[in-house]
Amino acid sequence: MVLENKLNITGQIELAKAEERISKQKAKQLFDSGDISKVDVGTFAGLSFIHAYLFEDIYHFAGKIREVNIAKGNFRFAPLMYLEQSLKHIDTMAQSNFDEIIEKYVEMNIAHPFPEGNGRATRIWLDLILKKEIKQVIDWNRVDKEEYISAMQRSVAKDVEIKVLLKQALTDQIHDRALFMKGIDVSYFYEGYSAFKTEEL
Repeated sequence: MVLENKLNITGQIELAKAEERISKQKAKQLFDSGDISKVDVGTFAGLSFIHAYLFEDIYHFAGKIREVNIAKGNFRFAPLMYLEQSLKHIDTMAQSNFDEIIEKYVEMNIAHPFPEGNGRATRIWLDLILKKEIKQVIDWNRVDKEEYISAMQRSVAKDVEIKVLLKQALTDQIHDRALFMKGIDVSYFYEGYSAFKTEEL
C-alpha cells in the first residue's frame, strides 16, 4: 500500500525516489541553514522537529505522532495506547554519557512514533545528543548495515551489541559537514534508499 502523500504519487517506486530526493535535500538544508541548532536536543519535541523538517513537503503526518499500530517483521513497536506515555518517559531519561544516550535511542526506536521515516530522523536526533553531551558523533560510514540492523533488532532485549557497534564508530569531528552528508546517505542506505547522494542534490 502506498502511503498517502502531498505529491499525489500512487506508485511505490516513484514515491520512494521522490521521498529520498526531497528529504535528503531537506537534511542538507537542515545542516547548511543552521536550523539544526533549533532542535531541542534529546526530547520528543526535538525529534518531531527533525521529522517535520525532513518530510513536511511529502507527508501530512510529518512530525505528528502516528495514529496506528505498526510492526516490522515480527516486532511490534510501542502500542498506540502507550505511545504518548512512552514518549514522556523517554524525555525524562538520562543522557549524560554514551551508555545512557544509546539506551535512550533504543527506547525511542521501540516507540517508533511516526508512520514512516523513524530511523532516518532518529539517527540525526541521536547524533545531536552525542554531540551535545559527549562532544562526539557517529561516523556512520564505519557502521555496517547488516550488523547495525541485527544489533537494533536485538537491542529490544539486550543493548550491548548496539553499544559496542556504535562506540567503535565514534568521532570527535562534530562540525564536519562532509561527515554529516555522508552519514545521511548511509542512514538512508540502511532503509533501502540509495538513488541520490545528499551532497549532489
